[in-house]
Amino acid sequence: MRQIALPLSAASDSPPRIVVGEANAPAIDALMEPGQWPFRTAILSGPPRSGKSLLARWFVESGAGDAVDDAQAMPEDELFHRWNRAQESGRPLLIVADKPFAPGVGESNAERWRVRLPDLSSRLGAALDLAIGEPDDAMLIALIEVHAEMRGLALDHSATQYLAGRCTRSHVGVERLVAAIDRLSLERKTAPTMAIWRDALEETKGGG
Repeated sequence: MRQIALPLSAASDSPPRIVVGEANAPAIDALMEPGQWPFRTAILSGPPRSGKSLLARWFVESGAGDAVDDAQAMPEDELFHRWNRAQESGRPLLIVADKPFAPGVGESNAERWRVRLPDLSSRLGAALDLAIGEPDDAMLIALIEVHAEMRGLALDHSATQYLAGRCTRSHVGVERLVAAIDRLSLERKTAPTMAIWRDALEETKGGG
């Protein structure tokens, strides 16, 4: 499982590295070639806690270009100006959003990001679309290991395999599961055991 170490300036509560798997490898490969992006612009979307902001930070700190995080919350005229500045400067711009962009002016819905400003909509419609998916088994194991490491939890490979096969198959699900294991271990004043794993899985609705 390939991983990308984050720079020392990364926030202390962020994972120390980015796990690369089938869910995000195509997007990461594209981030390494911003010169190939149409109009020097790409839009990165994905599920909650899937590492979009970490990738944006890595992209900026590597010197590859600029980034706008949480773009759907930014005023559309301001985002339009950022796009124009990227064209003028020739510097690649990574736009990070919670939802995939849907070309065409319209109302936002639960699944797509739409904008009201026609000029912005047409320009974003020409950008490279990058999407992160949900993790597969190998990525789930690596994510559990990273989050356990962040919390100082001792989970061997047999533990992570057991948990990955039963947990909620999402980035958020992994975080919640490891947090539950950590809390239960502290409450019971014992290292993580099979009983704690099962209780944490039950608590996070991942199975038993």
